[in-house]
This record gives sequence, structure tokens and C-alpha cells, in this order.
Amino acid sequence: MEFGVGELVQAFEKPSRAEYIVQHVRDIGLGPVLGPKAHSLATAARVHDADYLDFLPSVWARWTALGRSGTALPMAWPTRGLRGDIRPESLDGQLGYYSFDATAGLVAGSWDAIKASHDVALTAATLVHRGERAAFALCRPPGHHAGAAFMGGFCFINNAAVAAQFLRDKGAQRVAILDVDYHHGNGTQQIFYRRADVLFASLHADPRQDYPFYAGYADERGAGVGEGFNHNYPMPFGTAWDTWRVALEDACRKVAAFKPDALVVSLGVDTFEKDPISRFKLKTADYPKIGKRISRLGVPTLFVMEGGYAVAEIAHNAVGVLTGFEG
Repeated sequence: MEFGVGELVQAFEKPSRAEYIVQHVRDIGLGPVLGPKAHSLATAARVHDADYLDFLPSVWARWTALGRSGTALPMAWPTRGLRGDIRPESLDGQLGYYSFDATAGLVAGSWDAIKASHDVALTAATLVHRGERAAFALCRPPGHHAGAAFMGGFCFINNAAVAAQFLRDKGAQRVAILDVDYHHGNGTQQIFYRRADVLFASLHADPRQDYPFYAGYADERGAGVGEGFNHNYPMPFGTAWDTWRVALEDACRKVAAFKPDALVVSLGVDTFEKDPISRFKLKTADYPKIGKRISRLGVPTLFVMEGGYAVAEIAHNAVGVLTGFEG
């Protein structure tokens, strides 16, 4: 469950999203479907705070020890004028301390799913590191809203950031992250904002109009040595392919100029015209064009699944990007 429009509602992030995609991959014979290999959290600890990674697997046991059921959700957040620098001792305080919204609830199997999603990303990243031209990490839950020490937007561990760090640690001098999800990848931006070895470019809804509201503006360009390595492309409600394509082209030019050794694509397909929580107008026929343009970069590429909530069409849209990349 998640809190939205004034009430607890069934979460849009659901298992069927991944089930439809993997079945379509099998149906068209896109490539082998591999299970994830277990990985430690050592790479995750390079982009997330250690205390945050300790917190996530502890939540459900602590929640039920308090005699509670349902979904573990925060009830209070630090904000302007409040002491956000102090970590509370209580679980309720920590749920707010380690989150920025009420869409990242935890239940009995949440940590297992979070860890498996992380393992999927690293398993796919390993394939790219070992020489594959491309791999697709079908991650669920997604990750691009998760920052160094906060969860939100259905995201807990930032799979794309972990994968990018893994590739850096394995010898890639420069890694680019291209986020094509409808919502700004605020967590990924926060993690790499002061770094020059990882370029981040995000195409998304204008945060003045839509989630995550407090990040994703065009003037956010990075800081310190990272200044100039963060590129945001906010676009208004109703954006269709002709406008969205122009932003993609500019982002790809910036990626090419960066000359990365590897590319991580945060693949969200909630830009689709029928997505229930988004307001862009891309059509199913547009998604192969995205993959084709990314392919022209000629860089080893890891696709990491993010959003997309029109479940009936998600497989054709997500896999459309991959088939377009493959030609």
C-alpha cells in the first residue's frame, strides 16, 4: 500500500509489471533470461550511507515487534526549521528520517525484494563488464528515487547508481547515466551531484507540476568538481514524441561528449500516453526509436528497469526500447 490522494491505496508498483516483461522477452526470443546471482552490499555501501543500509532490513521485524501489521510507513518528516541532522531512536522517527515521501512502505517481503532487485542490477552489470554489448536488469522495486540515505517513490536501493559504481570500480573511467523515466531521478542526481566521473542526464516532467517536485530543475548542474556533469530536461504535461525527442537528442550529445566507457539507462516507460500516474503522450511506436538512438552512442549499455504503470502495455513499451537498441 501507499499513501496518495488522501488515502491508503493499492501501490501502482506491483509484481505483474515484471511478469509481463519477462514473458514478452521470452515470447520474442530477445535473449537468454538469467536469474540473479547473490551479491554483497559492498558496492551499495559506496553510494548509500551504511546506517541507511542497516536500517532497511530491520524495519519489518521492528514494526511487528511493536504489535503492528499492515504497511510500515512514516508519520513525520524533518523539514525546514526542524532538526533533520539528528537520527531518532524510535522506528517511527527513523521511517521519516530515511524517507522523503509516503510511497515507499515496507511489508513482510520487502527487504527480500529490495535485495533481489539490487542483485539483478549487479548481475547484469557484471555481464556488461565482461564484454556484453548490452544487458537488461529487470529490477523490481525500482531505484532512481532512492538517495544516499533516503527512500521514496517505490525506491529503496538505487539500482542504477549501484550499477554505475560497480562499473567504475571495475575499471570504467567514466560512466554516464541516462534517465528516461517520466519522473526525475532525484536520488541518482543526489548521489552523483558532486562527482565528475559519473554524468547524469534526466528527461522528465517539470517538477513544478509533478513528482518529485523538489528536484529536477534545469538549473541543477552539479556542484564542486561535479558542476557541469548534471543535466536536467524538465518538460510540461502533454509532452509528445516530437518535443521529447529533441531533449533525448541533446542528452545523447552530452553523453557522447563525455566519452563514457559505459552507459546505464534508467529505463522508465511511464512516459506512455496511457500511464495511470503520468502526463506525457509517448506512444508504443516511439519506444523502439529511443533504443535506436541510444544504440548509436556505441557504448556498452546496461538498461535498468524503473517506472511504468500501464501494466497491459508495459511489456511492449519496455521491450520496444530493447529491440530498437538491438536493431
